Amino acid sequence: MADVVVVGAGNAAFAAAVAARQAGASVTVLERAPQAEAGGNTRFTAGAMRCAYASVDELRALMPDLTDEEVARTDFGAYPQGAFFEDMGRVTEYRTDPELCERLVTQSYPTMLWMAEQGVRFQPIWGRQAFQVDGRFKFWGGLTVEAWSGGPGLVDAWTAIAGKLGIEVRYGARAVSLVAGDGGVTGVRVKQGGTTYELPARAVVLAAGGFQANVEWRTRYLGPGWDLAKVRGSRFNTGDGLRMALEIGAAPAGQWSGCHAVQWEKNAPEFGDLAVGDAFQKHSYPWGVLINARGERFLDEGADFRNYTYAKYGREVLKQPRQLAWQVFDAKVARLLRDEYRIRQVTKVSADSLEELCAKLEDTDGARALETLRAYNAAVRTDIAFDPNVKDGRRTEGLAIDKSNWANTVDEPPFEAYAVTCGVTFTFGGLRIDPASGAVLDVDLVPIPGLYAAGELVGGLFYENYPGGTGLMAGAVFGRLAGMSAGRG
Repeated sequence: MADVVVVGAGNAAFAAAVAARQAGASVTVLERAPQAEAGGNTRFTAGAMRCAYASVDELRALMPDLTDEEVARTDFGAYPQGAFFEDMGRVTEYRTDPELCERLVTQSYPTMLWMAEQGVRFQPIWGRQAFQVDGRFKFWGGLTVEAWSGGPGLVDAWTAIAGKLGIEVRYGARAVSLVAGDGGVTGVRVKQGGTTYELPARAVVLAAGGFQANVEWRTRYLGPGWDLAKVRGSRFNTGDGLRMALEIGAAPAGQWSGCHAVQWEKNAPEFGDLAVGDAFQKHSYPWGVLINARGERFLDEGADFRNYTYAKYGREVLKQPRQLAWQVFDAKVARLLRDEYRIRQVTKVSADSLEELCAKLEDTDGARALETLRAYNAAVRTDIAFDPNVKDGRRTEGLAIDKSNWANTVDEPPFEAYAVTCGVTFTFGGLRIDPASGAVLDVDLVPIPGLYAAGELVGGLFYENYPGGTGLMAGAVFGRLAGMSAGRG
């Protein structure tokens, strides 16, 4: 028996486990995956964490390895709580639960400090969130910090911390159902090594992710066509935690028809590949043009910083014929493409002319694509300066869908095009929790004794879209909250 059982072994789960242990509880973590694939979606992320901060001094408290020279050549700016609140409201169309959002924002920096105190290391996101202008790096989009060595490094750090604290982790241990009665939750039924057993506990924290790897649930809740999407992360995130809670009367919350979905390598495998990790993503689209199989543009590539559009644009690609789009770039912006464009596992064509490039676009109307690119080039306001660090207003005029920012002409060879489809990261629908304790509420909106939740299976934070780096931050904030509450009993 353990005082607290945590279901899952990603960022949210370990935050809960460590917080519960610090509250004096004995803790057992159940990880459905074998150890080689452990860590849930966290293992597949780049490790970015969005937190509010007032100054570079606050960042240095999180990242003591920062040198004076690095600080001198970098404009880290500030990301006040008000900006975080505004981003959460704007990108979710102001549907985000205000109490959950308030806890996320106000506890983001304190939670990062707590993580650092436990031994989690952080670093600036030099390669993905900053561009060098006049010899000085400038961060943009409110996202500055990532875990050392990305998602895999974060999982490794949490695992080491848990080991030092005497937290037991059982791998290959699938939680099948909750042990519950009139008095609440008193344990978990576990299947491990072909044997099913009951693990008694004073409290259970569910932190087992969403249902994105469950093709039947994706089609049921997200709608037709979502069975054709790729899964960016773990094949084990099939909604077990959600199912177990709903079976005992937990209240659902949030947008069950919504998810975080990005542009993803067209020929990536069905589930995430740990050897490739997050590199199947293709996030430099603001610098180029997106063309569908009909040879047409279908969205505003420069509507906002990548941080604020990437999680919804995968859905737009899924709506296109053959669930396909091509990201087209020319030599002027090649230096701005992220490292993920340089991996071996890409579907890419190159050419020295637009005519040749469009002829190479498989499953695409090349003649129409050439017309689209020529019309786009003619519509670019070349009198407006290009600046990747700000929404520069360099736009097109007169197109059916204008590009709002970063509209460079595509006219300097060599040209490149990358084939993308939709990759699902996590689902937005989840359980309703008490924002003050992390306790799961039942359908009468009463806390279920002994049951808490954190991470992707908490509903109500995200609707339609998502600010980059908020998932890991929310997992840590609500994982710590749930763990403290469960540990205190």
